[in-house]
Amino acid sequence: MRKIVSAAALAVAMAAAPMLAAPAAHAQDFNIEVGPNGIRPVPQNRYEPDAYGQGYQQDRYEPRRRMGCSPREARAAAREEGLRDAQVIRTTERSVTVQGFTRAGPERMRFANRPGCPTIG
Repeated sequence: MRKIVSAAALAVAMAAAPMLAAPAAHAQDFNIEVGPNGIRPVPQNRYEPDAYGQGYQQDRYEPRRRMGCSPREARAAAREEGLRDAQVIRTTERSVTVQGFTRAGPERMRFANRPGCPTIG
């Protein structure tokens, strides 16, 4: 009797398994869902996180971080070169100019507006 009951329970579990777990296959811009309604394509919303929490799609607009020498980095670089009371007096696309004092008196330094703030001669 136990054998018949366990076989019946196994048969019911196997019959209900496809209804409980609907597998999904992923393509480039849409998902293919298999469920009680059959196989159907579902377009993916590019501006919301996906089902697995992977965040936004790569082609969504996100502002790029400006790569260059910020005024804070230029002042720090000037302090490392021996300039005291360094103040940024001019910033352009190509350079950042810093003015401060050394033992000899007032002095200016120019840094390239690139990552790492290299000194311009």
